Amino acid sequence: MLKKISRFFFKALLWFFALSILSAIIFRFVPVPYTPLMATRALENKADGSEMVCSHDWVSLEEISPNLQKAVIASEDANFLTHHGFDFDAIQKAMKNNEKGKKIKGGSTISQQTAKNVFLWQGRSYLRKGLEVYFTVLIEIFWGKERIMEVYLNSIEMGNGVYGAEAASQYWYHKKAEYLTKREAAGIAAILPNPRKFKASGSSVYIENRKSRIVKHMGYVGKLNY
Repeated sequence: MLKKISRFFFKALLWFFALSILSAIIFRFVPVPYTPLMATRALENKADGSEMVCSHDWVSLEEISPNLQKAVIASEDANFLTHHGFDFDAIQKAMKNNEKGKKIKGGSTISQQTAKNVFLWQGRSYLRKGLEVYFTVLIEIFWGKERIMEVYLNSIEMGNGVYGAEAASQYWYHKKAEYLTKREAAGIAAILPNPRKFKASGSSVYIENRKSRIVKHMGYVGKLNY
């Protein structure tokens, strides 16, 4: 019986590695049509009796303004272009901040956020975090920075029921993502910590101040050589 159980788990593990690697390779070339977060939000809206809205228009990275690419790097992951999926300095700072007990602040990189959005569920657990590390390594190996940024900007939540740069640009500014100005791009990046609460346009003083800081830090990002 013990041998059968061991054999079962061994086969299951092999299937997991095979399917996860295959999916990472497929999504290296194929647009990600739907994410677990989109499904989760739809179910949450249904449970609340709200309309199940999902605005999501996939576009290539060339159709997304470099301003938005720089804005999310400046806001979410300053070392995105140089790290290999994990920013250990940011993780250490986050741990120190969390020890103070005021706010839970994460040190997740854009690569980690992309892995979580595309392959995993929301929530906090050691299992999900371990899988996040695994899928982050996979996409860093098989995708590279350019593809990671493309998938990130096409899948991230940027408003209530709004996913991806093109849908967000149309929703907040009524224009294509490729035409976003620095300030507009900073507006979208500024709301990413809580896109269902904050507004990229007609923003609060808090978000306007965040926009100004992001625009300033965008000047330090430099040329986007993926």
